[in-house]
Amino acid sequence: MLSDLKHFSKSCFARQNPCDDAFFYSVARKVTHIDRGAIAALTDFLSEQLPPSGTYLDLMSSWRSHLPPDPRGHVTGLGMNAEELADNPQLAEWVVHDLNAEPRLPFEERHFDAVICTVSVQYMIRPLEIFREVNRVLKPGAPFIVSFSNRCFPQKAIALWLAMTDAEHVELIRSYFGDGWDAVLTQNNLPENADPLFIVWANRSAG
Repeated sequence: MLSDLKHFSKSCFARQNPCDDAFFYSVARKVTHIDRGAIAALTDFLSEQLPPSGTYLDLMSSWRSHLPPDPRGHVTGLGMNAEELADNPQLAEWVVHDLNAEPRLPFEERHFDAVICTVSVQYMIRPLEIFREVNRVLKPGAPFIVSFSNRCFPQKAIALWLAMTDAEHVELIRSYFGDGWDAVLTQNNLPENADPLFIVWANRSAG
């Protein structure tokens, strides 16, 4: 586990391109950021871990969520580009919201049965605040599942992420969870012929 992130300098969360995220993400980028093998592995994992019905939040969502194809209840997407979100067939509703500008989530406390964040955690410049907000909007015992690979937009990833190895990324995300969570778990999927997939997750504490 990494040391207390409060002691990290602001430069750790600086980015090569400091321009307004709303401007950067104003152009729709309808690409998948992991290959088919990694997508299949993620979908299988989510199928096993997510409750079979309920309300779910796809945090930092895009035009694809990689959720299991069977009905999974009511999925809300929160992302940066309206065109991408509108084109996501798994979203029942969506909202454009810049977490780096305003980490507070526009949802009630204890609202969701699960939250996922797929291949986007490396862009958070205020991760501790965001993870606390996810904890707030989750129901007790509900999971927050964070997945990532070795791809990113380097101009928008934080400096700390770009300086780290994949193994260090896993430890970094573990550190983001902080208080209010049960044991933080990890899973690595490192196939020879597909993108690597790293998953870090924990359930909100019941208390």
